[in-house]
Amino acid sequence: MTLVTIPFGQWLSGLGLDPSQAIVIRTYAICILVGIVAATWLTSRRLSSRGAEPGIVLDIIIWAVPLGLVGARAYHVLTHPGDYFYEGADPWEVIRIWNGGNAIFGSLIGGAVGAYIGARKTGIRFWTFADALAPAMLLAQAVGRLGNYFNRELFGQPTDLPWGLEIEATNSAFPAGLPADTLFHPTFLYEMIWNVVGIVFLLTMERQFGFVKKHVLGLTVPVFTATGPVRLQWGKVWALYMIWYGIGRVWFESIRIDPSEVYFGLRVNVWGAILTIALGVILFIVQSRRHTGVERSAYVDGHVWTADGVVNSDERYSEHDIVVNAVEESAPVTASK
Repeated sequence: MTLVTIPFGQWLSGLGLDPSQAIVIRTYAICILVGIVAATWLTSRRLSSRGAEPGIVLDIIIWAVPLGLVGARAYHVLTHPGDYFYEGADPWEVIRIWNGGNAIFGSLIGGAVGAYIGARKTGIRFWTFADALAPAMLLAQAVGRLGNYFNRELFGQPTDLPWGLEIEATNSAFPAGLPADTLFHPTFLYEMIWNVVGIVFLLTMERQFGFVKKHVLGLTVPVFTATGPVRLQWGKVWALYMIWYGIGRVWFESIRIDPSEVYFGLRVNVWGAILTIALGVILFIVQSRRHTGVERSAYVDGHVWTADGVVNSDERYSEHDIVVNAVEESAPVTASK
């Protein structure tokens, strides 16, 4: 779906652009952009709560987002070779991401590489960043799936359920031979709901929760709230994200009807989801055995950030230092001529 079309006009003809062409802004792209911004905001807040410098997430995503986009496109092209590599195919179509064709599993691979580079450069623990990102990833994916609705794509099998999706018979993805009033499973809506529930699941699992008595409107009522510090660290929240998303994707992918490569009777993305689940389980087990305590800091050893006005408790002062500082502060200031 096109959100707005902006003509180049004669005022750009001097740049070598065809005045008859236009800049097309698609709703799908807007959804992806909003998802990235929302995920960045949430990740930044979660990292700051762990003691990281506010805004440092920008120094990481500047690597993660571009490489994530490259990975998403590369994965899609490699798993759909028939769409790009055939006699007479336009080789430039491989990089035209605006025509559709991006895979979340590829973005996870490319984004992980970018995040690792960014984490190394900033001194942030990679797994601390991954845990902060986990619920934010689900938020970004939920928002991004709205773009599939506007594009009228990636829907599921025919259904007679009351929330079935109506697709125009003129849509190139509409299956041949079906009545024009056929309804389809809105798989992108299912995934949106699954991702939102997953956010609640991850935020609940990473902390200790319980009922606490609080005064509300003059009444004492039990309120379900966090009762303890973060208990899942060292990449365990990210591992749960992989498991959660993988389970949902196996289901959603199994009822989709868009073209896909099939191996051993399963769509390629089903295999990707199964592998994601397996890696998530392995990561959770390995990290649980390797790290039984809490992370000392959001930063690796040798890196530290202290907010303005906060004393670094690692510094040690002798009585001589205190006397010298007091004398320097009380000494009169002599104006220079």
